[in-house]
Amino acid sequence: MPTEFPKRVSLLGSTGSIGTQALEVVRAQPGRFIVAALSAQSNAELLVQQAREFRPAAVVIGDEAKYQQVREALASQPETEVLAGAAALAEVAARPDTDVVLTAMVGYAGLLPTVAAIRAGKDIALANKETLVVAGQLITGLVQEYGVRLLPVDSEHSAIFQCLVGEEQNPIEKIILTASGGPFRGRTREQLAQVTKAQALKHPNWDMGAKITIDSASLMNKGLEVIEAKWLFRLRNEQIEVVVHPQSIIHSLVQFEDGSLKAQLGLPDMKLPIQYALGYPQRLANDFPRFRFLDYPQLTFEEADTAAFRNLALAFEAMQRSGNAPCILNAANEIAVAAFLRDEIGFLEMSDVVESSLARVSYLAAPSLQDYVLTDQETRRVAREVAGLRA
Repeated sequence: MPTEFPKRVSLLGSTGSIGTQALEVVRAQPGRFIVAALSAQSNAELLVQQAREFRPAAVVIGDEAKYQQVREALASQPETEVLAGAAALAEVAARPDTDVVLTAMVGYAGLLPTVAAIRAGKDIALANKETLVVAGQLITGLVQEYGVRLLPVDSEHSAIFQCLVGEEQNPIEKIILTASGGPFRGRTREQLAQVTKAQALKHPNWDMGAKITIDSASLMNKGLEVIEAKWLFRLRNEQIEVVVHPQSIIHSLVQFEDGSLKAQLGLPDMKLPIQYALGYPQRLANDFPRFRFLDYPQLTFEEADTAAFRNLALAFEAMQRSGNAPCILNAANEIAVAAFLRDEIGFLEMSDVVESSLARVSYLAAPSLQDYVLTDQETRRVAREVAGLRA
């Protein structure tokens, strides 16, 4: 990614929570960023609205049934090419008119476009944690092979990244990922058995899309972040710790070999880590709300309850097994969360689906990219069976 501006940004997943906030950042920094491409899975109306404002060279609608709708809506905008489908997404991510690809898609769907962008020599602003969860070893190998940068957008990983700037010669002893604990912090398994979808969708600190909000409520999101951190920062499993911090002000910490701790603090606002990744290595002035210590006279910390919230323990286990186990974890969780959002299974049953899938799906110690694709497919079939869902 060049240090000069303007930077040309392709935004994959532009209509979701991260995508819309990224466009707020672009809007607030006139002249610094050019939107080269936009994509959405199904929200054709918002995609068209964004394309009319930012006038990218290309837009991709993932749902091919909505291609004609988008094409007709942008017929008077000939400079914007309209494409559809997963193959088009990967092709656009690799185009030469882009400096950085911001991957804001949700779930496994972000993997193949990210691989295509890396192979085309694009730097990645990574908001799609599942890419590293599913295929961390493969992705980090490609990043090294093609000489690109992987810039984290998740608030926790951005915090660690910021703490490590200037510390390249100083080995990490461990990192501490903070977790809000979600809306059900402190509840027992018996109480969790009764929670509803509406309750799970009310996060106390962050405004996010439905899938990541449910993952945060079950602590699976923190489990995925643990695996992501391992690959981003080249850590051993035992170097990663999770601490519940309900106020979400300390976004994560790094402990060095001398015992010194560095933390990055700020209000829970995703626009800051998005802007840091897009502007890196520069910090860009903005008018975001500022944190005041007197507004938060107490910052508290507690241990994560992995007995009540089994997803976090399952994620650590999958990371320990390595191979395609994290891919299985992710695919089973995507099926489980979708079923919970459709009121087809209960809150605790999501962990049951993940655990059973990890036990039943074929394990591979050294998977290839194609193996990850096949593992994802097999796991989704098995997870549906476990959950008693129709194919």
